Amino acid sequence: MKAAVFHKLKDIRVDNVDDPIILDPRDAIIRVTSTAICGSDLHIYNGMIPQLGNMVMGHEFMGVVEETGAQVKNIKKGDRVIVPFPISCGSCFFCQHGHYPHCENSNPEHYGPEGGILSEKGAALYGYTDLYGGYAGGQAEYVRVPFADVGPVKISDQFTDEQVLFLTDIFPTGYSAVHWGEVKGGETVAVFGCGPVGLMAQKVAWIKGAKRVIGIDLEDYRLDMARRSAKSETINLKNVDAVEAIREMTGGRGADVCIDAVGMEADKSILDRALSVLHMEKGTINALRMCLSAVRRGGIVSVVGVYGTPFDNFPWHQIFDKGLTIKTGQAPVQFFADELYGWVDQGKIVLDDIITHTLPLEQASHAYDIFNKKEDNCVKVVLKP
Repeated sequence: MKAAVFHKLKDIRVDNVDDPIILDPRDAIIRVTSTAICGSDLHIYNGMIPQLGNMVMGHEFMGVVEETGAQVKNIKKGDRVIVPFPISCGSCFFCQHGHYPHCENSNPEHYGPEGGILSEKGAALYGYTDLYGGYAGGQAEYVRVPFADVGPVKISDQFTDEQVLFLTDIFPTGYSAVHWGEVKGGETVAVFGCGPVGLMAQKVAWIKGAKRVIGIDLEDYRLDMARRSAKSETINLKNVDAVEAIREMTGGRGADVCIDAVGMEADKSILDRALSVLHMEKGTINALRMCLSAVRRGGIVSVVGVYGTPFDNFPWHQIFDKGLTIKTGQAPVQFFADELYGWVDQGKIVLDDIITHTLPLEQASHAYDIFNKKEDNCVKVVLKP
């Protein structure tokens, strides 16, 4: 079969690889009909999260069930499904408490309580380095889905792939950011980052009753998308001091909730780059720093942007003085899947209006290139195997 394979830094090629097979009675084989490139895929592409060997990429995918193991009874051949990005057993302590990204059984070689840089990670993820299980991802014609009696969600034929594909990751991740921000109605929510996850968080914030939703970014085309797709107010970091602007918009207090949907790939100065080398850090916490400054005292900062290393001079003094609550992590997709599918079914939210590029899988290398370089106004790429 054909698959988008990571070879080395900035080198992803569409190769012929072996077809997946059933290895466990709880496995299923999915024929992929649509898959997407996620911003966190760029962490591997750019070497911010290490991967030494070749790996089939992709953790946002959906398709049709081709084969199931003997213990899989909830789905059958011919069913159309979306597949949540965390690989979770459904029966361990964390899965039983709804914390699917912390599954104790899907990543046996690298799992542990510490959450270290290169060891003791959480649950396995599709196509997301050997540290997260080494499972082949969904940017391929077929994929093996472990614990298929827990993860996949059946989808009605009334929806196109594009209408439901983002239930696999970016929609639940944006939802988690707002949920962790405890948005109940009347709040001002500032979302740093108008990429796919930030856009989803902005959409969800309105649905949850926010009074004002502000999208912050450096790229005009992404701010245009925030205004068009999420109906948000916007701030371009290149033109104004975003923190001061948010304070001015909120009576000097700051936003009730700030969401970091950028993570360690925030824009860096020359000094930032030098300090990153000195302290052996990957990326920067500039987006998080802005959230901590822009949020009001007693507010909540919700972090769904990925951070992969420790950072020097972390501003605990500011967090303490302002009495802030920080919530962060990977989205428990399986926990929210039924509710969020219901939102799509009821027409409460539109997901496919952020797609800017739909390309054949054979063009995966080009797609990664333009997404990474922010060329051609690329916000979200869907690949068709």
